[in-house]
Amino acid sequence: MSQGTPASNAAFNDTSTPDFWQSCIDQLAQEMPEQQFQTWIKPLSAQVADDLSKVTLFVANRFKMDWIRAQYSARLSALMERLTGQPVAIELALAAREPAPRALATDRFQGFEPAVAPLSTAQAATPEPFKNRLNTALTFDTLVEGSANRMARAAAMHVAGMPGHLYNPLFIYGGVGLGKTHLMHAVGNKLLADRPDAKILYIHAEQFVTDVVKAYQRKTFDEFKEHYHSLDLLLIDDVQFFANKERTQEEFFNAFEALLARKSHIVMTSDTYPKGLTDISERLVSRFDSGLTVAIEPPELEMRVAILINKAHAEGVIMPEEVAFFVAKNVRSNVRELEGALRKILAYSRFNQKDISILLAREALRDLLSIQNRQISVENIQKTVADYYKIKVADMYSKKRPASIARPRQIAMYLAKELTQKSLPEIGELFGGRDHTTVLHAVRKIGAERQQMTELNQQLHVLEQTLKG
Repeated sequence: MSQGTPASNAAFNDTSTPDFWQSCIDQLAQEMPEQQFQTWIKPLSAQVADDLSKVTLFVANRFKMDWIRAQYSARLSALMERLTGQPVAIELALAAREPAPRALATDRFQGFEPAVAPLSTAQAATPEPFKNRLNTALTFDTLVEGSANRMARAAAMHVAGMPGHLYNPLFIYGGVGLGKTHLMHAVGNKLLADRPDAKILYIHAEQFVTDVVKAYQRKTFDEFKEHYHSLDLLLIDDVQFFANKERTQEEFFNAFEALLARKSHIVMTSDTYPKGLTDISERLVSRFDSGLTVAIEPPELEMRVAILINKAHAEGVIMPEEVAFFVAKNVRSNVRELEGALRKILAYSRFNQKDISILLAREALRDLLSIQNRQISVENIQKTVADYYKIKVADMYSKKRPASIARPRQIAMYLAKELTQKSLPEIGELFGGRDHTTVLHAVRKIGAERQQMTELNQQLHVLEQTLKG
């Protein structure tokens, strides 16, 4: 068995056992897709033996227990052994039942809402107290503003100040970890501060699916409608999860219409723009697209630097600006990855009792830097873009100027600047010896058009995800 690195052993010699499970959670949040983590790992609670030899994980129900045992137990065991340097026994147990436990939307795995027998009246008798589910730490003040999110932030602030008027619904889309959820919580927290009596609800789309399932199980659709149709503000994350769920879509359409009729506001997020959603009914997509649709882009360099410095400050640490620039230049995709990189640097600094420097950051992030340097190159970008737009790779270096070639070439230059460490002159040289001003023009042109053109933004999003693997 692996004995772990000295740093990993040292991490837990003087650490309380609850911190051990929190360290596991933090690591899995970086490694796993967000939805998997939020659905299966984050809700777990743990009891850790004093010598770290055994961890008991408490699970909400038997379905989740079986799923976690089958899908995640090996991964959890390997992670714990890596962190402690010794084998760790994992035991799964059912958590004590709360008065109104959250049910599981099993149709996520089957593609439909199950038709099941209703539960007894006694099981459904006690309604869950209303909770807005807002994270009070996610406000407009704690959201770093930049060109990547400026329009979405402005629209969200307008909604928070005048709900039920313009931009209803507000539909925010973008890739994972760019701050869509933060922005929604900020809207809710601002409205609640102005109107403490406002009935506000933040949920993930899967929770809405869960509630539809429970309403069918328990024959409690009157309570369901009372809950959702009487809101002043509904904030719902990742509506793409409604795909292939006809009953859920029908109930959301009804809730949507009811809320608009009473001049309540709806804010939604998705990983793509409304018309890019698949397996969702046309009438629902048309409702999504009937208000204001805004994108959040990956943060630009200056914004990434500001985010790192601000989040380090929130942890009580001063991050030197040159270190923030080093990290920001190497971690480009989203805010969540920036936060993960920052956590690694802070942990490495504490464990080794060294000040934060570029050298320390390079060591703490060596695995991440190795992967990025291996995967993304200008040559790879040129090939990927050429394949996508069905031109020859040789056209990237040629002097040809028809739009069918010049446009993909400009896009490749833009991506080369965004995804690699190459300077403008170096990129120009790799595009047939072009001047750096030609590259700068392409970068600025595509960057500006990305903000305005939904189709171009979607194409760039696909290319970026392809290049990052």
